[in-house]
Amino acid sequence: MFDDSSLIAEILASAPVSTDEGVEIGRSREGRKICGFIFGDGPIRVSLIAGCHSDEPIGPALLRRLACYFKDSGTHPLLKRCEWWIIPHANPDGEVANHIWEQGLAGSLAGATGAAYDPVAFLTHMMRELPGEDVEFCFPRDVNDRETRPENRGIYDWWRSAGLPFDVHASLHGMAMSAGPFFLLDAAWADRCAPLKVRCATEAQRLGYTLHDVERHGEKGFHRLERGFGTRPDSEAMREHFLGLGDKVTADRFRPSSMETVRSFGGDCLTVVSEMPLFITPGVGETLGPPDPIREAWLERRNRWVSLLRSGTDDEVASVAAEIATSGLQPMPIRDQMVLQWTLVAAAIDLAAGQR
Repeated sequence: MFDDSSLIAEILASAPVSTDEGVEIGRSREGRKICGFIFGDGPIRVSLIAGCHSDEPIGPALLRRLACYFKDSGTHPLLKRCEWWIIPHANPDGEVANHIWEQGLAGSLAGATGAAYDPVAFLTHMMRELPGEDVEFCFPRDVNDRETRPENRGIYDWWRSAGLPFDVHASLHGMAMSAGPFFLLDAAWADRCAPLKVRCATEAQRLGYTLHDVERHGEKGFHRLERGFGTRPDSEAMREHFLGLGDKVTADRFRPSSMETVRSFGGDCLTVVSEMPLFITPGVGETLGPPDPIREAWLERRNRWVSLLRSGTDDEVASVAAEIATSGLQPMPIRDQMVLQWTLVAAAIDLAAGQR
């Protein structure tokens, strides 16, 4: 069923639900609604969340379309196979802060084959929360933890209302720049994910992408599995990383991720994370590292671009824009990003269902 190539086309053809459509499950720091949807009554319980990082708009674009698709589909077979708990955007304040460069592109033009973001606008206006402040790693440590972000508390309580464990949880993320698509998997499932990896790698290849590759030797919980795949991050590993840097203040801000939280409800939930680049940096990963000299060069160039775009003279801004245009940086089409996010979700559900 999930292998049906027409399915994702139908999902992407759906108009995205509005930002305040659905059941209100909480409020943001600035008082905006966080909404969720429950669809279906199937035996496989699926949790999908996006928007945890404020500068990653593709996951919300997909989940808003998926919610519309299910809302309008009546008795779709997928609603008999799964029970879907969907949070299209966990961070509405962050979405508003990044609107100047997003400008609704993912919502209005996602179906267009080549629609993609403008790197100059992104680098000029992008905003992202500091480590320890992002929604992904601010979930309550336990039921009595009331000092976390209000977004996370509302989501946590909504998930707990399910009363039963989830089978699959996918947190849809993105990267500013990388060599290509990247997929992060639950370490507890790493030796069971061969079919999932084949499907994701095959679809990425079909779309013409080279998978991202990096070796971080367990830093922040990232262990390389093979090209394009690694283990997902972990809050304790995040804490250890910042403690190692002598930054106890940041380390103490880290709480469980959405992945750790959903697994804490019991069962053997398969948790996965998509990492789709807004912009592709050719050559990264050819030398695995660390260090990866091509990756380091791109990072240095990006930092210089950001500095000049945000504080340079008009001539410097124009020069940077011209340099970016000829640098080899490749915007990744929004549609391709969403197709690969859905591929990961579908493969995870099929994998978990086969383990039942």
